[in-house]
Amino acid sequence: MKPENIFQEIKRIAYTNGAKLIGIADLKKIDIDDFLINKDVLQKFTCAISIAVPLLRGIFQEIVDHPTLLYFHHYRQINNLLDRIALEIAQYIENTDKNFLAMPIPASQIVDWQTQRGHLSHKRIAVQAGLGWLGRNNLLVTKEYGAQVRLTTILTNIEFPLSIFLKSIPFSCGECEKCLKGCPASAINTNPDEFDHFKCFEKLKEFQRKGYTHQYICGICVKVCGPQFSNSATGI
Repeated sequence: MKPENIFQEIKRIAYTNGAKLIGIADLKKIDIDDFLINKDVLQKFTCAISIAVPLLRGIFQEIVDHPTLLYFHHYRQINNLLDRIALEIAQYIENTDKNFLAMPIPASQIVDWQTQRGHLSHKRIAVQAGLGWLGRNNLLVTKEYGAQVRLTTILTNIEFPLSIFLKSIPFSCGECEKCLKGCPASAINTNPDEFDHFKCFEKLKEFQRKGYTHQYICGICVKVCGPQFSNSATGI
């Protein structure tokens, strides 16, 4: 089966199960030195399939100045959905050809708690795959859903044709600074490169200590960067 036909089936699986955005990133164009996957293992893969599932807008209505248990539950359910989608796609890839490899990466699994890093950066993969750009909030921002998406990645060695790769999207937050103004940790700055990871993590730990959630999540900057963002900031 031709790689482009395989990708059509991958998209069908993803969209049928609730995904809304999908793209392919060339691993050769990504600095993988800080990925926590064994580098010898990474050499076996040529590209990464990036998949996004949007969060429900209604779940953000309860969030005011801290995360809630309802948001935490929804966050976990979307991660579980992404993991199931990634597993089904990976199984399809390996069942298509005995020479094909596929490695689904958990949607949310912290490997290094000190630096809050997973096996790899889903958002960096998604940026390279053309799903969006890295916003001031240090999150993937998409034209369709703002930052209100969760991500997963499937590594594979399929040589997809360049014609199906999406073009990268330049930084497009424009004049919008809603996330900067709303951040309870004052971790967001006008320059995306000046995002303060330490301040953000300290606030997440505070939220957990207060019993708002059982995991280090916030959701406030995600709430203010929603689907309406694409109309107000990018002019699209």
